[in-house]
Formats: sequence, C-alpha cells, structure tokens
Amino acid sequence: QVRLVESGGGLVQAGGSLRLSCVASGRTFSNYAMGWFRQAPGKERVFVAAINWSGSSTRYAASVKGRFTISRDNANNTVYLQMNSLKPEDTAVYYCAAYQTAGWGAVDSWGQGTQVTVSS
Repeated sequence: QVRLVESGGGLVQAGGSLRLSCVASGRTFSNYAMGWFRQAPGKERVFVAAINWSGSSTRYAASVKGRFTISRDNANNTVYLQMNSLKPEDTAVYYCAAYQTAGWGAVDSWGQGTQVTVSS
C-alpha cells in the first residue's frame, strides 16, 4: 500500500480557487495512476479526477470538467488538484487515491481527506 497525505483544503468563497496537494510514499510513485474523490455530507464518495502514471492522460467527472485540473510531479511524489470557479456544491471532504496500476483500475490506497468548504 501507499501512504497518502493531503493538504490545501479550506474555506473559500464561491468563484474562488484552491489547490490541493497529495504526497505519496511507500511505493514507486511513477508506477501507478492517481486520483481525487470527494464525499459530501450524507452522500457517497464519488470520483472527481484521475491521472495516469506519466501525466499524459487525465479523466474528470462531468461536474468539474473545465474547472478542475489534475496534475502530478513524479520527481516529488506529489499529485495536485487545481480547483477554479468553485461552487457551493463542491463542498466536500476530498480524498487522494492511488490506483493499483499505471492506468485505470481499482483504488488500493486512500488519504485521510481534506475539507473543502465553498461559501455562497
């Protein structure tokens, strides 16, 4: 398994921006894809974005496409989620995730989560 530590959450007004970071350790970072998920109060955890091992391919949930950007820095074992034009409905706990493989597949490691709150 991989140890994942998120940071960068906080309170922001609607229309604002935040950048989440997730530092990974315990396995060669460039060997696996990474992702971000979120869970709003009373709701299930849902997919937000993912990036393959090299950063050459990304995927986004329809609700964030065009506003959020996922990226990674393999030299520093870090994945980022740049969130722009934030909306109140983006309020959730955001979780970093490591996939089992270099591409898409099952998630086998989760971070502890970081709270993002968007006020209207």
